[in-house]
Amino acid sequence: MPGFRLSLIVRGQHPAGDPAARLADDLDLVRAADRLGFDGVVKGSHFSAAPFQSVQQIPFLSYCAAIAPRLRIVCGLVLVPLHKPLELAESLATLDLLSGGRLVFGAGIGYRDVEFKAFGVPRGKLGARFEEIMLAVKRLWTEDCVDMQGDGWQLDHAACPVKPVQQPGPPVWIGANADVAVERAARIGDCWYINPHNTLATIERQMDLYKRALDACGKPFPAEVPMRREVFVAASRAEAIRLAQPYLEEKYRAYRAWGQDKVMPEGDDFDHEFAELLEDRFLMGSPAEVAQQMVRLNRRLGVNHIVASVHWPGMPNSLALEQLDILAREVMPAVRQAVG
Repeated sequence: MPGFRLSLIVRGQHPAGDPAARLADDLDLVRAADRLGFDGVVKGSHFSAAPFQSVQQIPFLSYCAAIAPRLRIVCGLVLVPLHKPLELAESLATLDLLSGGRLVFGAGIGYRDVEFKAFGVPRGKLGARFEEIMLAVKRLWTEDCVDMQGDGWQLDHAACPVKPVQQPGPPVWIGANADVAVERAARIGDCWYINPHNTLATIERQMDLYKRALDACGKPFPAEVPMRREVFVAASRAEAIRLAQPYLEEKYRAYRAWGQDKVMPEGDDFDHEFAELLEDRFLMGSPAEVAQQMVRLNRRLGVNHIVASVHWPGMPNSLALEQLDILAREVMPAVRQAVG
């Protein structure tokens, strides 16, 4: 594995408009990432994502597997409690097959009432529901037939006839904001997929928690430590902030409306002016400054895979394409030289 990886997250969240044109823009980003030597393409998942429009995760990533043959295909994240285990196991095994074994299964719980209500999922015992579905999926991938019962589903000698190319299954990244979820990531995942929202001070504290939880499970520190961050590179930090601020502010207003910050650790919310949000959260500045910020994440936290978000609602696609080029040609060579 390379010393330091860089992937692109295509949130695909756009203001209302022509969905075909928006999709074409997103696919242009994927092709550029493949051409420029990025390591993976990541797509998240939300339903009823107003005020934005976006396409769904698994169909989008299936198309990416065909048009970007170099890139790893990362579900980041599947909202596991909204799904039944047999449907999830077969869909993801099919995606791993379509991609030739390039799938990463990123898994999370979610936090939005509109989604839980629409899928008939009670908010109580979400952690337990998440864990039982994850166990069922892993069993379906590795056993011929499975007998198992969970909350609202039953596997009665059920089978996943198409197994993943990667055995015993694709790598499992567990997304986690809260302390209890970080401990869960240590227990059931291959790694903790570090979120883009918490400050570095919070993440540094939680990394100690994660390491203790790994020790308690008898598991080593993972070889891959992915972290998602908002990234913008320009001639100077001031110019990067000026260009990115209108689009990032719109995105974080939506996060507040959705209740994202209500599931974060105490005191680590978004109810701040943009200047305060910038501190310890976003990677912004000149190419040298952003490279230095990534190296700092590696040395402080062991992060060796940045999942970069460079496009936010309303941003011209040309600006995002420029970001991919700068990251590939000016930032990553400096990072890889520094961290080996």
